[in-house]
Amino acid sequence: MTDMKFNHKSVLFDEAIDSLNIDPSKIIVDGTAGGGGHSKEIAKRAKRLIAIDQDPDAIKVLNERLSDFDNVTVVQNNFENIKEITHSLGIEKVDGILLDLGVSSFQLDTAERGFSYHKDAPLDMRMSKEGMSAYDVVNTYSEEKLADILFRYGEEKFARRIAKNIVLTRQQKPIETTFDLVDVIKMSYPQKAMRDSHPARKTFQAIRIEVNAELDRLEKTLDSAIDCLSEGGRLSVITFHSLEDRAVKEKFANWANPCTCPKEFPICVCGKKPKGKMPFKSKAPSKEELSENPRARSSRLRCFEKG
Repeated sequence: MTDMKFNHKSVLFDEAIDSLNIDPSKIIVDGTAGGGGHSKEIAKRAKRLIAIDQDPDAIKVLNERLSDFDNVTVVQNNFENIKEITHSLGIEKVDGILLDLGVSSFQLDTAERGFSYHKDAPLDMRMSKEGMSAYDVVNTYSEEKLADILFRYGEEKFARRIAKNIVLTRQQKPIETTFDLVDVIKMSYPQKAMRDSHPARKTFQAIRIEVNAELDRLEKTLDSAIDCLSEGGRLSVITFHSLEDRAVKEKFANWANPCTCPKEFPICVCGKKPKGKMPFKSKAPSKEELSENPRARSSRLRCFEKG
């Protein structure tokens, strides 16, 4: 694999970098360093950068691309372990954390990783290249469990129909490739619904989230991240679908206003104190960015500053 192949287009690049308020005195963590787009810019501005990624292919590229910086530590791990990672490096608190969620352009563009419904490849979708794969989910989960995942994680309204057809198809032979799965999905879709967007988009999203336990890990990661931040430190999160965005939005709102007193109470008596504030509500990609990178269309940036 060459360095050139790992061409990750960093979404909301300027907005994310600006939101971290970086200066030469600060320690910043890039929890999803990927191809190093954000990391490289952070390394230029910060005192120290901890670049984390669970993908072994990303780690190889990060070591190459960030080799000129003596203030960078590259770590192969999952960002949910951010507290353990920073403590193992002797760092008590950090001044900024960036999480760029979802699948990278590289992972989508590398057919054999099995993330893309546009390219035929073995059903995989594992970001860490370890553990349960998409093949296991598609070929071993019950019809009921499949339907539940497609509806919950993909918001797929034809979830039951797709799940039923997956089970019927795999009884004849295993569903082994991305195109095998796409065929089953297309067979399950009404003709008129095909015009809205690619019929496999929501199913592939749902299976990827299940394989990588993305939403389960997000909750833990956000709580760990806020604990790692120094006072005035910022946590910036880029999300790519409504489920992630809702989870981040609700968590930040609760941190900013944790009071559980009834509305009619004149003053707060529950004693729950805010953890900080949101410097802005959210940011979406500009028209210019969308014209250059259509994959950015559903992305949102949210930021929380610890008080």
